[in-house]
Amino acid sequence: MKIRKKVYVGLAVDIIHEGHINILKTANKYGDVIVGLLTDEAIASYKNIPHLNYKRRKIIIQNIKYVKKVIPQTTLSYVHNLNLIKPDFVVHGDDWKNGVQKYARQNVIKTLKKWSGKLIEPKYTKNISSTAIKNKILEIGTSPQNRVSRLKRLISSKKIVRILESHNSLTGLIIESLKLNKGNKFLEFDGMWSSSLTDSATKGKPDNSSLDFSSRISSLNDMMDVTTKPLVFDADNGGLVEHLPYLVRSLERSGVSAIIIEDKVGLKKNSLFKNQSGTKQDKPNIFAKKIKKICSSRQSADFMVIARIESFIVGKGLKDALKRAEIYSKAGANAILIHSKEKTPSEIFSFAKEFKKSKKFIPLVSVPSTYSKVYEKDLIKNGFKLVIYANQLLRAAYPAMQNAAKTILEKSRAFEIDKKIIPIKEIINLIKND
Repeated sequence: MKIRKKVYVGLAVDIIHEGHINILKTANKYGDVIVGLLTDEAIASYKNIPHLNYKRRKIIIQNIKYVKKVIPQTTLSYVHNLNLIKPDFVVHGDDWKNGVQKYARQNVIKTLKKWSGKLIEPKYTKNISSTAIKNKILEIGTSPQNRVSRLKRLISSKKIVRILESHNSLTGLIIESLKLNKGNKFLEFDGMWSSSLTDSATKGKPDNSSLDFSSRISSLNDMMDVTTKPLVFDADNGGLVEHLPYLVRSLERSGVSAIIIEDKVGLKKNSLFKNQSGTKQDKPNIFAKKIKKICSSRQSADFMVIARIESFIVGKGLKDALKRAEIYSKAGANAILIHSKEKTPSEIFSFAKEFKKSKKFIPLVSVPSTYSKVYEKDLIKNGFKLVIYANQLLRAAYPAMQNAAKTILEKSRAFEIDKKIIPIKEIINLIKND
């Protein structure tokens, strides 16, 4: 019996289409097709996570008649799998000669030379791509449950998840659409942060819980109508334990992915104020009851509970923070936000170093409002999985608007400021007209 040659095909296959079938059909002509299916982590290294997770994508691919075997490809590079399998051929569409995959292509050619393997590049199927199909789906919208579950998938797939403050639908659209090509990667924000501070400020009210949850959820729903990315909700201390089930249900119905509650009690005072006199922390066991109540009230286990620890803010120090982290983790918290008002991240890094030794270690969240010089790579190095840029869009918007208003007053016309602001057409284009 003639032994068929080995053919390797690397695929992401977020959404299967005729282009993928054409590649696999062509590959099958040369021998037994082994598909190196990119893991969620591998895809997340250069763009957003796929619509379907690895397990579901594998089931689809291994049931295509042209495919002999499916194995994981854990990086964008083919090299590890090629050295393992030593295929006679690698088949890939000719669309990877440029862009983020061109370096992967060069390494494939170099590696195949070791055993005289050959790269075959059929013409790319025009006018079709998973990304284009995915964008069309996003235009239609997403279900609340799909949105709820996405944050957990992002945390498990990416080195760090970037969340940016959104205080209205327009800022939500900016977060939704902004993409930056940097080197071999596409950079974007992974989700939105609904902050009690920015929500209060946009309505001209102080950040002291004077804005009730129903008002905030109403604004939140406006954002959810025009976006698809996950949203993290700032719930301050969560209010009364008895009211938490109603809040959780409202947030889940809206498609919120996570709630953050802080372990302070009494009249709210912003954590970044220097004067924290009168500010009290809840007893850890009492606060743990709030966490348990949220966990028991949620409909989906994908809805995350993030416990925010204020020990550094009120001056209780590292030992107290670690004790609370243990208790909150045991109570069911899915992540810990360790807050700090220092100019450097040294105390949150000290916390992370010690907490990582714990049997109850869970993902860590950073809000670098005061220590803004910290790079994401350093957060990653110290064990942080999620970073929230909590108020930058609000702080950028209002000085700009104030300056525009002042200039119009001074000049008695709008001409001078028109040269410094974006054309109204760009605003209109940002808002999709169905």
